[in-house]
Amino acid sequence: MTSARPASTFLAVGLGNPGRSFRGNRHNVGFMVIDLLGDKCGGTLSRLRSKALVGECRFDRARLILAKPQTYMNRSGQSVAPLARFYRLPLSHTLIIFDDLDLPLGSLRLRPEGGSGGHHGMESIIASLGTSAFPRLRIGIGRPPGRMDPTAYVLQDFGKSELEEVAIALQRAADAVQAFVEEGLEAAMNRFNTQVLA
Repeated sequence: MTSARPASTFLAVGLGNPGRSFRGNRHNVGFMVIDLLGDKCGGTLSRLRSKALVGECRFDRARLILAKPQTYMNRSGQSVAPLARFYRLPLSHTLIIFDDLDLPLGSLRLRPEGGSGGHHGMESIIASLGTSAFPRLRIGIGRPPGRMDPTAYVLQDFGKSELEEVAIALQRAADAVQAFVEEGLEAAMNRFNTQVLA
C-alpha cells in the first residue's frame, strides 16, 4: 500500500518571475492565470513550499494545488520537481502554464506532452523531471515586432491595446484549467484549443 494522494488531486504551476517589476510582463502570464484561479476559488497563495508560493482550490470533488515558483523563470525546475515529489501525484495530474511566442496573442494550446519550444522555464522543468511527458497549457503572446530581441519582448508589459484581449485569454485559460481538473485533458483540449484570428 502506498500513501499517495487520491487521484482527484491536481497541481497547476504557473511560470513567471517573482517581484513587482515583472508583474505585468508577457513572460508572467502563468502567474496571472494562477492568481485568477486563486481569486475564483478563494485559494490564497500564502505558503512557501519547494521554492514556490502555494495555495489550494476545490472544484466539486477535485482538489487543485496552485503554485507560482519563486526561483526565476530559467530555474523553474528547481521548484516544480520537488513540488511534484512532495504531493506524490502522477505527472498526468501536473499542469504547467506558460507563455508562448509562437502562438498568436490570446491563443491557448493544451497538450499532454511535448518539447520546450525554446522556453527556458520549460527546459529547466523537463531537465529536472527527466521527462517531457506532462500536460501543459501554452498561452500565446505573439511575436516581437521587427527585429526586437525576443528576450526583451517577453520581459515587457503588455501594451494598452492588448490588455482587453489578454484579459479574455487569461480568463479562458483559468476556465481551461478548471475543465482539465473536472472533465479531463481531452475534454479541455476539445473546448479550449482555439486559434485567435487577426
